[in-house]
Amino acid sequence: MGKTIAIAVLSASVGSALTLAVTRSGSAPTTSRPTRTSDGKPNFSGIWQAINEAHWDLQAHEARPGIVTQPGVYPSYEYARVPAAPVLALGAAAGVPGSIGVVEGDGQIPYKPEAAATKKENGENWIDRDPELKCYLPGIPRAMYMPYPFQIVQSTNKIQLAYTFANAARTIHLDKVEGPPDDTYMGHSVGRWEGDTLVVDVTSFNGKNWFDRAGNFHSAALKLVERYTPITPDVIHYEVTIEDPDVFTRPWKISMPLYRRLEPNAQLLEYPCIEFAEEFLYGHVRKQPLVRRWEGETMIVDIRRKVPEGDKLYEWYRR
Repeated sequence: MGKTIAIAVLSASVGSALTLAVTRSGSAPTTSRPTRTSDGKPNFSGIWQAINEAHWDLQAHEARPGIVTQPGVYPSYEYARVPAAPVLALGAAAGVPGSIGVVEGDGQIPYKPEAAATKKENGENWIDRDPELKCYLPGIPRAMYMPYPFQIVQSTNKIQLAYTFANAARTIHLDKVEGPPDDTYMGHSVGRWEGDTLVVDVTSFNGKNWFDRAGNFHSAALKLVERYTPITPDVIHYEVTIEDPDVFTRPWKISMPLYRRLEPNAQLLEYPCIEFAEEFLYGHVRKQPLVRRWEGETMIVDIRRKVPEGDKLYEWYRR
């Protein structure tokens, strides 16, 4: 909201600098918006958003009563599970909507056996492990289908993406650049055009991200190939081939449409989740905890925080 990220883009072909301003106020869509840029490429500049359930789980799944659950009256039956204590007070708002999934082919993620066990543990320990809850940078491709808009600003040799969640951003380099000095949450993106399709190779991940809230994860060996293909001026077909030999037995693919936000005043508004997550992250190390108890008309929730012993405290932050 009113925040401007200035990106200085060096154009090697002409030896001059082009400065792009990615603003959180965006620009109002108009019927005269050009469908192609001055160099004849599809015009992806604008504010976009995915509309699906991949944010909760990339794979097809039934609706669930909570993102974390526990056995109900009939412990042997999955359908009888009930919301676990941390989300019980939220009622239906804590539920997970069903989905047909976005994983192509047989719909399965080809985990190695030991990685499949880790994925299961992640889901069971979502509150402690999901980087989203700590407002860590979301990574790619997760940033593309979180339930927040993002903005694309396109030039001839750079494409900048600004995301609502965690004020994340990344640059897709269409020209030759040196690799990054270190691995990061958002990776390193190098793009090229194949006809009207923007193809982006994304590498140099630090391996600390998840793909969704279900615990699907990857390692630092992750390599992505993204493909952005215009369906209409206001819809992009987004496809990602995922390869990680440390976690998966073979490459696999997800795909979905991305929709342009067409409101006259469409814009990116700040979501200051870093501040919102401070009590979640650090409240347990306060000498006097602030959040201890909540009492409503039908429920009382008492909070008891604990500090993991020894190095486990630091491992919790590093996850």
